[in-house]
Amino acid sequence: MEKRVLLAILLSMVVMYGYSFLVTPPKKNAQTQKTVQTQQSTVQLKPSFNVGQPAPAMTKTASEPQGGKDVVVETDLYTAVFSTNGAALKKIILKKFRTTTAPDAKPIAFIDESEPDNYSLRTFGSGIPLDPSAVFSVNVDALQVGKGEKKSIEFVARSSSGDVLKKTYTFTGGEYGIGLEQQVVNTSAAAQDGSLLLVEKNHFVQVPGESRYDVHGPTTFADNAVQSLKFADLAKGAKTFDKSVLWSGFEDKYFLGAAMGLNGSIAAVQIRQTNSYAENVISSPRLSLAPGAGATVAYKLYYGPKDLDILKAQGSRLEEVINLGWFSAIAKPLLHILKFFYKFTGNYGLAIIIITVIIKALFYPLTNQSYKSMKDMQKLQPKMAELREKYKNDRDAMNRSVMELYKTHKVNPMGGCLPMLIQIPVFIALYRALMSSIELRHAPFMLWIHDLSAPDTLFGIIPKGIPFLAGMPLGPLPLLMGATMVIQQKMTQSTMDPAQARIMMAMPFIFTFVFLNFPSGLVLYWLVNNVLTIAQQAYINKTLKES
Repeated sequence: MEKRVLLAILLSMVVMYGYSFLVTPPKKNAQTQKTVQTQQSTVQLKPSFNVGQPAPAMTKTASEPQGGKDVVVETDLYTAVFSTNGAALKKIILKKFRTTTAPDAKPIAFIDESEPDNYSLRTFGSGIPLDPSAVFSVNVDALQVGKGEKKSIEFVARSSSGDVLKKTYTFTGGEYGIGLEQQVVNTSAAAQDGSLLLVEKNHFVQVPGESRYDVHGPTTFADNAVQSLKFADLAKGAKTFDKSVLWSGFEDKYFLGAAMGLNGSIAAVQIRQTNSYAENVISSPRLSLAPGAGATVAYKLYYGPKDLDILKAQGSRLEEVINLGWFSAIAKPLLHILKFFYKFTGNYGLAIIIITVIIKALFYPLTNQSYKSMKDMQKLQPKMAELREKYKNDRDAMNRSVMELYKTHKVNPMGGCLPMLIQIPVFIALYRALMSSIELRHAPFMLWIHDLSAPDTLFGIIPKGIPFLAGMPLGPLPLLMGATMVIQQKMTQSTMDPAQARIMMAMPFIFTFVFLNFPSGLVLYWLVNNVLTIAQQAYINKTLKES
């Protein structure tokens, strides 16, 4: 969808000004598969807990349900359900976000599994004999964490070889971050050498018609970049990242679940597809455990919204999971400004309108210069036509004469398009910010617009039988946007030759078609921008006539 609207924008610029400017978003390079490199352990070694005492029993009791006992953790932001089967995460519900805009809509469940094999955050051993399906003992049956409080759950189990694994989850009220500390102790008589493997698991299926912004899949920060994988990438085989891995997880358009390394605790990540699931296998650095020795590998977990401020507060460059493209340096401040105005208006639709007005005002001098240059060029059209006719068989002479004509009348042929081209990065940056902003998710505006992140569907869905449009949403907002483009084109026809004007009149219909599926917040921005452009253009045309 993004490519279509950019193509429409650029096509209009090419036709209007005769200038080509190609903007293609950077591709995230998925690192090719590598062999995981062995690294020396950089994790912190800690004194082992009392391994002389008998390890907690791993046998299920009659009161435990099939698959282990559930331990429910309640905070102000989420509900997390862990299982003693593998000390793994069974479910996490985000309380602040609903599935739909309906009053009785359920909160978002980022993870919700019933089969123990599909639980996330199981721990395996590579070279260290651990039983990932062991039933752990746990120190609490449930946990309530108030805002500002910090509490922990400890899961402990002994493998069949005698190794003891302790998994400690730490929760802080008012925060989405969760601490995870894995402590392994070698209780055997022989030295052990290997790694701990933490496995994130998430449902992963191909999404029909998936666009660049309907993000869905595993993502990892490695080699100084975010490496996001699509369904087709994993269908070719597992992918391994082993260079400067900061975090790995699973994302959709608005939410992220990820494990961040602490003190170099991630040596490599292998991402693979198993049936309808993606598995992110996070490998610790190599651990060398003498008999009776232990080591601790720590992570910070995150399950929450892809909110720029919240993600940045987690560290590990987690905020870079939000892809704002080449113009992110502009898009990020615009996103912060959007949130700033929301604090005062309480309405993201009004915040979008305010930003649009400010941008239009900032670019007024450039727009004024653009229209003036276009008018000057229009006045020279008869003389340029004479020169083309006079030197139709001598292109070099014609070019020299045209340049001399520009010089005599002090006209810059690029004066009309350059000011507009300078604005394109800002327009695209705001477009990217609005297109992927969780702030607009389920955010109402007014009247019939109840969700600025969703297309306008007031008139319903276009029925079958209508070519190219069947199945698309239809509402007044994109139609109004198209109508303002028609008015705008009518006002600018005087600055074009007739053939060019006829071509440009097709642009409103192209844009309307493209914007039918776009979020209402983005259409609102474009509509307000068009209305302001019409007013601005009328004022400038009047000023130029009087002068």
